[in-house]
Amino acid sequence: MSAVLTEFADGVAVITINRPEAKNAVNLEVSEGIAAAIDELESRDDLTIGILTGAGGTFCAGMDLKAFARGEVVSLEGRGFGGLTEAPPTKPLIAAVEGWALAGGCELALSADLVVAANNSKFGIPEVKRGLAAAAGGLLRLPKILPYQVAMELALTGDPLTAERAHQFGLVNRVTEPGEALAGARELAATIAANGPLAVRATKQVTSMAIRYTDPELITKQWDFLGPVFASADAKEGAIAFAEKRAPRWTGK
Repeated sequence: MSAVLTEFADGVAVITINRPEAKNAVNLEVSEGIAAAIDELESRDDLTIGILTGAGGTFCAGMDLKAFARGEVVSLEGRGFGGLTEAPPTKPLIAAVEGWALAGGCELALSADLVVAANNSKFGIPEVKRGLAAAAGGLLRLPKILPYQVAMELALTGDPLTAERAHQFGLVNRVTEPGEALAGARELAATIAANGPLAVRATKQVTSMAIRYTDPELITKQWDFLGPVFASADAKEGAIAFAEKRAPRWTGK
């Protein structure tokens, strides 16, 4: 059985880490599988959004320490841990979290644009408890999502954050009952996938880069992404469909 399972339907790519016996810990096979699935999400015009989840009631427990001890390199050059943390897709990605999103697993969730989590799930970067640090983007992304003091507490203590508290601070978009995170993510993804695919992709790119650019830079830079959207057939179709009071028929062109 593959360490990463994929499902592509209705504009949505579902990517599942499939190592439940290892709490979905990331080894090289997982990193390569996620990277390949992200590549397919990016390349296919019929896919608008992705969902990343884990099998067996756990999102991801981080790096496979047994693989690491064998000398296995689990990060991919230019793409980072899990084939994702240094190169998130240009299309939106939802993390559907059950159980633990721990260490590198938490950093995979932080690489997503939206998070749907079961109410008994927990997020944590406990690396400091082992004399290490969250080097796969956790220390960079957490202060952009959480209040500074909360992010610092999470990073310095290594203690976990519950889904309910994470929701209060905005790290989690929606909270579900246990076992329902993927269903909740599918519902959110379907809402997004119903929109114009070019518009969704460009909107994700501009919104995500808004925290990396100053306003004057952003005003100019955004048109690299938004110009093709406004010139697209989909833009015209959206206006015509609105005028005709019907659902738009998107082509991604």
